[in-house]
Parts: sequence; structure tokens; C-alpha cells
Amino acid sequence: MISVRHATPADIPAMEALIARSGIELSDGFYTSEQAQAVTRHVFGVDTQLVADQTYFVIEKDGKLAACGGWSKRSTLFGADRTKQGADPLLDPAHEPARIRAFFVDPSAARQGLGRLLLQHCSVAALAGGFHTLELAATMPGVPLYTACGFEMVERMELDLPGDVKVPLAKMRKRIKAE
Repeated sequence: MISVRHATPADIPAMEALIARSGIELSDGFYTSEQAQAVTRHVFGVDTQLVADQTYFVIEKDGKLAACGGWSKRSTLFGADRTKQGADPLLDPAHEPARIRAFFVDPSAARQGLGRLLLQHCSVAALAGGFHTLELAATMPGVPLYTACGFEMVERMELDLPGDVKVPLAKMRKRIKAE
């Protein structure tokens, strides 16, 4: 049994643990161990504003947390609470894309369609919020999913992390419309 629901503050410790497992294990073959450790430690994690905005979701499979992720009506493109600096203003849906944020799947549930399910759920919610375009910063392990779901790369990016570690990302975008 698979269910999607809003994430709550009580879910945060379990989501943080899932994100750490996902960030390390699912980066294998895409990032070096050093890159995976650095991006997981310094960037990945829960953005509690998304939980407060009720735009962050969890997927439970057979009653266990299997994935988390969301969309945002705010300007931050990626990163956990610890990466934010200053205010996170609301986006104008008439002129700016909604953000797809912090998608993580438990390694034991990888490649079972949960990322795609979560993306579809977030797309419907963003469209209902008045947005017509989605934008995200994909890690290299996420690029195949987003490409398969119709996103196009618009810019290659590189994060400079402590320890002189550089981590490639891809800024991607997709138009959405009612089905």
C-alpha cells in the first residue's frame, strides 16, 4: 500500500535520516564518495518552510517512510534550512516558476516509481496554486528521473563546498498544464 500525505514537523527526524541515506547511497556512480558526503552534509536536508507551507510531502509504503519531496511557491531553489540566508519571498505564479524541492527516496525503495508519483503529485498542486512552469536544481542522480518526466536542462551549475569539493548540478525546467 502506497500513500502520499503532507509532511508534518513530527516527520522531520525520519525525513532527515532518509535524506542522509538517500544522499549517500543513491549518489554512487554519479558522484565520488567525497562529493556525496559533502553535498549530503552541507546542502541536503529538510527546508522547514516547505513543511509549514504544506507543500512538502511524504510517501509511505506499507506504513513506512519511503520518500519525501515537495514543491515551493518561494524563491529558494534548493537546500535545507542551514543553507538559507535571509527571507524567502513568495514567487509570482504569473511570471515565475514554482520550485521542485528536495526529492529523496529511501535506497530500499529506489526505482519503484515513487519519485515519479511524487513529481506528479507536486505538479498537480503547483498547477492548482496558479503556476505553469516548474524549475529545479537536480543532482546528477536525479537528472534521469527529471528528464524522463519532461524536464529540460537550462543550465549546468556547480556547488563549491567546504574542503574544496565541487558538486555538479543541473538547473532544469518544465511547463505544466491541466491534463
